[in-house]
Amino acid sequence: MKASLRIVAVSVALTACSKTQPEPVAGSSTEPPSSTAAATKSGQPASILHPDLLDPSKAASKAPDAFKAKFTTTKGDFVVQVHRDWSPNGADRFYNLVKMGFFDDTRFFRAIDGFMVQFGISGDPAVAKKWQEANFPDDPVKQSNKRGFVTFAQRGTPNTRGTQVFVNYGDNSRLDPTFAPFGQVVQGMDVVDSLYKGYGEGAPMGAGPDQGLIQAQGNAYLDAKFPKLDGVQRAEVIP
Repeated sequence: MKASLRIVAVSVALTACSKTQPEPVAGSSTEPPSSTAAATKSGQPASILHPDLLDPSKAASKAPDAFKAKFTTTKGDFVVQVHRDWSPNGADRFYNLVKMGFFDDTRFFRAIDGFMVQFGISGDPAVAKKWQEANFPDDPVKQSNKRGFVTFAQRGTPNTRGTQVFVNYGDNSRLDPTFAPFGQVVQGMDVVDSLYKGYGEGAPMGAGPDQGLIQAQGNAYLDAKFPKLDGVQRAEVIP
């Protein structure tokens, strides 16, 4: 059964028009931000460790034609090879997010066996609020969403990619009309496969984390309600 590629974005949480074949949608939140920034494992919120994250306009560097990003996670390391010609705007945004420390101490909040794993909401609500509407333009789709390929999520309308990224677990070529891969996991796909999937689909379609509450409360919400989630400890551009 093929799912419609028209994605319905709802307030507070991600959803899709197909319950049997979900989509990697980035939700928007109407929840008020928490008054207390979620602390990272270093004891300080991301907005203190990386103050530039409070100004998305600083994410303006052009990415190299090709580069690698290493993700150190709670399950081990994996490496993403990025090709700018696949998705120039996507590669540029990803490059800036990695360089600015955006992915550090974030969680893989949506992992569905055989489909994909999604991440890229800041664990610090102050940072998440600043980036919530920091979208960037779409790119033509040049690669297929095959296993191991890395792509930005979106809200189901044009030019709504922001900070959320997913890694395809299987052949998701049905997404190709809309979602443009910018890179591929070239090392550590076994680590990506091992990320915790026990919570399933996110709310309201399932019992997993609610994107609106992640935006509003950050890691404090995830660590309290979904303590088994794996996370990114550090992301960095490597030679």
